[in-house]
Amino acid sequence: MMSQMNKNVIIFLGNARDFHAIDWYRMIKKICHDRPVLFATDLIESEGHRKLVEEEDHIIRLVIIDKLLLNGQTSFGNVWRNIIKLLFFPLQVIKLKRLAKQYPNAIFHAHTMYYLFIGWLANIKYIGSPQGAEILIRPFESKLYHYFSTKALLAAEHIIVDSINLKNGIRNLCGKESDVIQYGIDVSGIQSIVSESSSRELIVSIRALYPLYRIEEILDGRDKSSSKPPIVMFYPFWEQHYKDIILAKLKPTDIHLGRLPSKNDIYQVLSNCKMAISIPMSDSSPRSVYESIFCGCCIVVTYNPWIESVAPCMRERIFVADLNDQDWFDKALDYSNEIVKKPYLPSKEALDLFDQECSMRLVAKKYYNFQE
Repeated sequence: MMSQMNKNVIIFLGNARDFHAIDWYRMIKKICHDRPVLFATDLIESEGHRKLVEEEDHIIRLVIIDKLLLNGQTSFGNVWRNIIKLLFFPLQVIKLKRLAKQYPNAIFHAHTMYYLFIGWLANIKYIGSPQGAEILIRPFESKLYHYFSTKALLAAEHIIVDSINLKNGIRNLCGKESDVIQYGIDVSGIQSIVSESSSRELIVSIRALYPLYRIEEILDGRDKSSSKPPIVMFYPFWEQHYKDIILAKLKPTDIHLGRLPSKNDIYQVLSNCKMAISIPMSDSSPRSVYESIFCGCCIVVTYNPWIESVAPCMRERIFVADLNDQDWFDKALDYSNEIVKKPYLPSKEALDLFDQECSMRLVAKKYYNFQE
């Protein structure tokens, strides 16, 4: 009886402060409603992150390190967190080995590279989902990271990524093939909030306050524009020093919302937005961009390969900015003013590609032995 129960268990291994990992977990729990779906983690609430875990979530605690971390998000805090994670790494491996013995036939799915590392050294079978920078940037900044990431990727039974860019990156890194599946967005949640009659006046910066996302360049572009419109700023994460720089550059007319408490709050802001800006130095498959499009915004980006993989109805609402052009902000604003006159109606192709329930049903069937 225990063996049969274990066979049905799906265990996510990840950071419970991560919106994307928790979204994935909850959607699979909804789809595979007759099976135990658990979330094993070492992080729940710390460093200024709002607690995402709810009472109905089935959380398995590894060694929780929250109390050992700093109160805010700073450069030193990032270094300190990595030191703590390194120190507690052997204990996490031991805890995961015990968990695997408790559920010997469970399907483990590790989200982000750190948890792939733990799965590899615990010598369990696992599916891996690394993030963009973990493949495209960090292995080339550290030989040690390159070695460990290669080992963890090769040890995974399957690797799931959300872009061709990442698939190619993994192939170049270790020669292993991976499957591209868009993680998707909460289309029904968006459609329950966004109405065609929404007033679209806002210009919004939607990405994290890190140098990678070039938030300074957004404000500089606005300052060089002819109209110098106010900007609304919200973000999921921040680095305190960079945040201080950004806040000092804001004008009195700008609106600083900080980290919004829920996805519904984000959708509410985006439903009144005509131009959402996302111009990072590199990107693999940005969910916040897709959410903005489905909320009816025009999205302003710099070129990244993911642009080629979206549906035509989505591509129409994307303005690709050239930051070397002094007038990029004004040109983007002109395009946005025109495109938002037409409500966004997602095509079947867009829904098939980006509705997270469709995506997660595909994942459940292919990797979790789910049968409808």
